[in-house]
Amino acid sequence: MGSSEKPSTVQIALLATSSALTTLFYSIYKKRAATVARLKEAKKVPIDQDLKNYLSDIPGRCVPYAVVEGVVKSVKETLSSQYVNNCKGVIERLTLKEKKMVWNRTTHIWNDTEELIHQRTNTVPFDLASHDDEVAVAVRVVRPLDAAELDLEKVYENFQPATQSLSNVIGHFLSGERPKGVCETEEMLRLGESVTVVGELVLDHGLAKLQSPKQGLPYLISRLDFQSLLSKQESGVRLWRVLVLACGAAAGCLLLLLLWRRYEHRRRARQERRVLLEFKEWQRRRMREQGVDEEAVAPGACAVCLSRERSCVFLECGHVCACEPCYQALLRPKKCPMCRAPIDRMVPLYNS
Repeated sequence: MGSSEKPSTVQIALLATSSALTTLFYSIYKKRAATVARLKEAKKVPIDQDLKNYLSDIPGRCVPYAVVEGVVKSVKETLSSQYVNNCKGVIERLTLKEKKMVWNRTTHIWNDTEELIHQRTNTVPFDLASHDDEVAVAVRVVRPLDAAELDLEKVYENFQPATQSLSNVIGHFLSGERPKGVCETEEMLRLGESVTVVGELVLDHGLAKLQSPKQGLPYLISRLDFQSLLSKQESGVRLWRVLVLACGAAAGCLLLLLLWRRYEHRRRARQERRVLLEFKEWQRRRMREQGVDEEAVAPGACAVCLSRERSCVFLECGHVCACEPCYQALLRPKKCPMCRAPIDRMVPLYNS
């Protein structure tokens, strides 16, 4: 009677999974939230004629976390697009991906997937110049490929579909993979692009430089303005917070459910023990009233009449404690004499 005291393997697995996901999502959320907080505290430094004097006067000639907005300007040489005429930039990323469909044996559907075949990134030194053409000061962007976020513009994309033949279709069906084709893309950071760079701003031998910051702070290069970049980061933080709350709520509800079931199991067990003790006490009183010696009653005797053999199984409690005549004599609604649980049906017990 009642549910099992121990939680099932599925319940334990669900609780462990939801708890692990909550921990993982919370760590990502804390990291993203800390990044947003530091972005809000970052100092916005304009590119003007006083920039070098400003950096010379501050301790260490360094702003640990600065926001600089400017226009991309080449230092010596530039990169030309391999596919678009008159398209020049300072960073070029060529990507080759295979798009295919993979058969999922669990859901029995085809899923679209991508597999990276080759990727190459080229870069040349470049500066951030002021939006004001009259300002000659510029800031050198150092090691841009180290940026945690490098926002490039897609200037070219070409998809070559895979050729299909009857033998290929049969082979793809047997292997569970169906190629769709190859996609080739080119992304660039073009000359004259307005860019926001967030990093460490230093004055090194008379040259202002933006580089990857220390203390684990993210190095960001984005084509968005600073407010849009901040809003994008904040929206990411909100998404991770929702995931943390959802997984945490699921884990909490499942834990409460398991604790409640364990409490209910113990409560029913205590109640059954109490009812059983009351039944035994009632049985002893009945024996005394009828002048029957307790030792003279057979172990398998009916608990009601104390004479006939037990021959009924009561469901759903499962007790075998009465004979059929005593069962028929029970008042409606019929309840088990031992545990007082409702009797849904009776199954005769045959002793061979």
